[in-house]
Amino acid sequence: MSEKLIEYRRVRAKETLEDAKRLFDAGSLFSAVNRIYYAMFYEVTALLLTKNLSASKHSGVRALFNKEFVKTGKVKVDMGKFFGQMFDFRQKSDYGDFVRFEEDKVNEWLGKAEEFIEELEKVIEKEKAG
Repeated sequence: MSEKLIEYRRVRAKETLEDAKRLFDAGSLFSAVNRIYYAMFYEVTALLLTKNLSASKHSGVRALFNKEFVKTGKVKVDMGKFFGQMFDFRQKSDYGDFVRFEEDKVNEWLGKAEEFIEELEKVIEKEKAG
C-alpha cells in the first residue's frame, strides 16, 4: 500500500468537495455535480489502495468498491448506491443534452457526499490499522 498516494487522494477528495461547494454557491450546478462525483471518486480510490487495488476505468473502480467494501459490509449499501448514482449524474451532466439539475437536489448531494467521504475516512483508517 502506498501511504503517500492514499494520503494524496484523500486530500484531493476534500479539496474537490470544497470546489464543488464553491461552484454550487456560484450557481454552476453542472460543474458542482462533476466535482461532487470526483470528490467521492478520489476517496474511493484511496480506499481501494488500502488493499493495493486500482482500476483503469471508472466502471472498474465502482466494481472493486462494491465487491471489496459494500458487499462485505465494510461500507453501507446506501453509500455504494449513492456513489453509483453520482456516477450516473456526472455522466448526464458532462455528456447529456437538455439535462437540468434542481438546486435543492444538488445541495442535498453535497451534504451526502460530505457524509460519504467522512464515512470512507473511517474505513480507510480501519483498513490501514489492519
